[in-house]
Amino acid sequence: MFQSQKKLVMEYYAALDSCLETGRSEAAFASCSAFIGSEYRWRGYHPFNEINDYAKVYEEFWVPLKRSIVRMQRRQDIFMAGHNCVDSEDDAVWVVSMGHLMGLFDKSWLGIAPTGRIVMFRYCEFNKVSHGKIVDTAMYFDIPHLMMQAGLQPFPQMTGAQLVQPGPNGHGGLLFETQPLEESEKTLDLINSMVSDVSTWQKDVPIEEELGRTWHDDMVWWGPTGIGATYTIDRYVKQHSGVFRASFKDRTFNGHVCRMAEGHFGGFFGWPNLTLEATGGFMGMPATGKRADMRVIDIYRREGEKLAENWIFIDLLHFWKQQGLDILARHKDLNETD
Repeated sequence: MFQSQKKLVMEYYAALDSCLETGRSEAAFASCSAFIGSEYRWRGYHPFNEINDYAKVYEEFWVPLKRSIVRMQRRQDIFMAGHNCVDSEDDAVWVVSMGHLMGLFDKSWLGIAPTGRIVMFRYCEFNKVSHGKIVDTAMYFDIPHLMMQAGLQPFPQMTGAQLVQPGPNGHGGLLFETQPLEESEKTLDLINSMVSDVSTWQKDVPIEEELGRTWHDDMVWWGPTGIGATYTIDRYVKQHSGVFRASFKDRTFNGHVCRMAEGHFGGFFGWPNLTLEATGGFMGMPATGKRADMRVIDIYRREGEKLAENWIFIDLLHFWKQQGLDILARHKDLNETD
């Protein structure tokens, strides 16, 4: 199950990772685009957003990134595949990769001044494979995390801890081999139960009690830069979940584009997942009275009967730009020559 789709994505990554770091090579582009379907959709974080032409993705995202972060290595922590449970009529397979793109930050990118030092660019990517081609990609990446490695402070002090985040405990996230179907179903059922609990949250039920239904007490929540990572249910409530729920009103859950699981791992993404209004306090920011969207990826590890770890990607640059705050423009490198 899913082995041919996994092989296709890994071959695409090999072609992409070996392409030239400077300039556009027609041969390199051809070797990468050979894996892409004719009607392709790419969803990335601000300022890239949605692009429906692979040539533009290659030119506008990959070539500039590889010019800036040179000698780039793909360091995967999780690799899995599965069917999309929120679209039962779609028989395509989604292949998910999560980890870091590591390299030397030698040239300005998006106005972020280079450091000449090693950087770890945190990413998670969902690739939809249909009829032997990649036809849809959601690639979410933590630009504020890169900004902090470059010495910038894009947000006020975080409630959680700022870290270069590790892969899963036990280092078992690279699912290159077929996983037992019953384990995949158990993980997906647990994720679905957790999503149901969050979407139907009753304020008279303590958050700790709600979380305890589907989470181990020693859970780890690997949050994005601006929020940070936190450990145990108690600290997660104090350092993120409780703050988040108290800082917004009129939350609308927009559903997920894809939700899937394989083995002990699973995850989902939305475009956007949530629409809500900030009432003040979240990330140290004041209320704006404006409703805004949140684009989110969640990746989970199940241990036994409950969830143990969660890696989160939130497009906070896009969210705050909707609130009137352009984080990238505020920190733009005035010496950038591109």
